[in-house]
Amino acid sequence: MRAKPIRTTILVAAACLLVAGLVWAGADAGMAAEGAAAVDAMTGASSNTPWWMWPIILLGFCFILGIIAVLAGVGGAVLFVPLVSGFFPFHLDFVRGTGLLVALAGALAAGPGLLRRNLASLRLALPVALIASACSIVGAFVGLALPTDILQLCLGITIMFIAILLLTSKNVVRPHVEKQDAIGLALGMSGIYTEPSTGEVISWKTHRTLPGLLLFILIGLMAGMFGLGAGWANVPVLNMLMGAPLKIAVGTSKFLLSITDTSAAWVYLNKGCVIPLMAIPSIIGLMLGSFVGVRLLAVAKPKFIRYMVIGVLLFSGGRAFLKGFGI
Repeated sequence: MRAKPIRTTILVAAACLLVAGLVWAGADAGMAAEGAAAVDAMTGASSNTPWWMWPIILLGFCFILGIIAVLAGVGGAVLFVPLVSGFFPFHLDFVRGTGLLVALAGALAAGPGLLRRNLASLRLALPVALIASACSIVGAFVGLALPTDILQLCLGITIMFIAILLLTSKNVVRPHVEKQDAIGLALGMSGIYTEPSTGEVISWKTHRTLPGLLLFILIGLMAGMFGLGAGWANVPVLNMLMGAPLKIAVGTSKFLLSITDTSAAWVYLNKGCVIPLMAIPSIIGLMLGSFVGVRLLAVAKPKFIRYMVIGVLLFSGGRAFLKGFGI
C-alpha cells in the first residue's frame, strides 16, 4: 500500500473515532460538563447547541475548506482564520491559535518529502526562518495584547490585502538572476535541483537578499499576530523578489512554516489559547480535505475556484473589518 492511501486511511479512522468519542462523551455527565465548559470558554457565552456538535461541525467545515484550499492553491490557515472567526461564535484568540496549528500540521506533513526531493533549500530557509520565527513570537505577544476590535480591524485589512495579492501576483517559474548579491553569496543562498518532469538539472541563486530579509520581519510579525501561516507572503518574496525558482520558493515556504508557526504556536499554547476540542477536528478535517482536494485537482477547474476563494476572502475580510467597528 502506498504512503498516501495509508495516511488517508489513518485520517478517516481518526475522524470516525473522534465523532464516536464525542457522541459517547456527550452521554457521560462528567465529560459532558467538561466539554460544555470548554465550549463556553471558546464562545464566551453559553450556547444552545450541544457542546459535542461544535467539533463535528468544525470537522465537516474544515474538510470542505481543505478541498477548496488545495484547488485554489492557498494554505488552509489563510481560509481557516477569516472564515471561522467570521461565521463561528469562537473568540478570535482561539481561532488564531488553532490557525497556527493547522498551518503547522500541513507543513510538518510536507516538510520531510520536500527536503528529500531537494525542493526545499535549508540554505535559503534557515536565515529567513531565524528572522521570521523571532518576529512571529513578537507578533503573537502583540496580537494577544491588542483589544479584539483593533485586531479584527487589522485582520480584515490583512485578509483583503491577501485577496488582492492573490489576484494580482504573477509568479515566475524560473526568474533570471544575472549576478548574486554579496549577502546572498555570504549566506550561501544557491543550489541545484532536478526538474522531475524533464530530468533537467537546474542551478539557482538569489539576489536582492537584504530587502527580502527585511520583508520577512513583517511576514513573521503578521504570521504571529493573525495565525494565518505565511505561505501567501513567503512565496512571492522568495520567488519574485529574491529570484528563487517557483518550485524552490513553494517548497522552502512550506518548510519555513514548520519553524515560523512553531515559534508563535508556543505562545498561544502557553496562554491557553489552544483547546483540543477545537484544534483536533480542525486539523483532521483540513488534512483529510486536502488529500481529497489533490485527487479532485485533475478534474476540477482551479482557476474558477481560485477566483471564488478570492471573492470569499474579500467578503470575510470585509466582515472582519466591519466587526472591528462593532457593525
